[in-house]
Amino acid sequence: MNHKALRRAVLLAPAVLALAGGLFVLRRPLLMSAPTCLAGRWHGCYDTFNGVVLMTLVALPLAVLAAWALARRRRAAGVADAWRLSLAEVGMVHGTVPFVWLTMMPGDGAGVVPARVSLVPLRDLVTMGTLGIAGNLLVFAALGFFAPMRCAALATVPRVLALGAGCSVLVETAQFVLRLDRVSSVDDVLVNATGALLAGLASRRWWRTRTENPAPDRERPVPVLVR
Repeated sequence: MNHKALRRAVLLAPAVLALAGGLFVLRRPLLMSAPTCLAGRWHGCYDTFNGVVLMTLVALPLAVLAAWALARRRRAAGVADAWRLSLAEVGMVHGTVPFVWLTMMPGDGAGVVPARVSLVPLRDLVTMGTLGIAGNLLVFAALGFFAPMRCAALATVPRVLALGAGCSVLVETAQFVLRLDRVSSVDDVLVNATGALLAGLASRRWWRTRTENPAPDRERPVPVLVR
């Protein structure tokens, strides 16, 4: 095994162990929602936490296949870092959409109770609990991790933070406008943005730089000799 393959194995091992541990902890709730999801019933699958997590895991092989197909197409076209770009595109979609789906699930009083807003920083943070804070950190973590790997324009710490905060503001605004029986809180924005930033810092060594995608040289005008 060469050095590059060994490094990939070392990087992949913690991810595999973390996934296996998460599946072990969630095995009972996931198995409870499996019959409903396999039957194709919306209620009890796509409108529950367990169902969304299960379908996210089921779709994981399809996401890997999509990344492989994109990478193969890019390599055939001679694109450098085809795997990194393809994994980044698929990863930020597959890792973000389920969390946004969960945050947009309506509560029991959706459309009935008035929309609620909490604009006092840190007031709701103390009531979130450990699980709530962890969940909010993960909402845009995949986006913060993969976006700067895909786009050089986002490969700075302030821009990753702004990306997470901007996306979170959009979600909180949608919750308010659609009256989903959820509290649109500034603390959610703060924690979501922090999660995106921390994930971005974790992937900093793979961030895309402008030198990796140089702009094409402009054609120089041919001088015209005047006699």
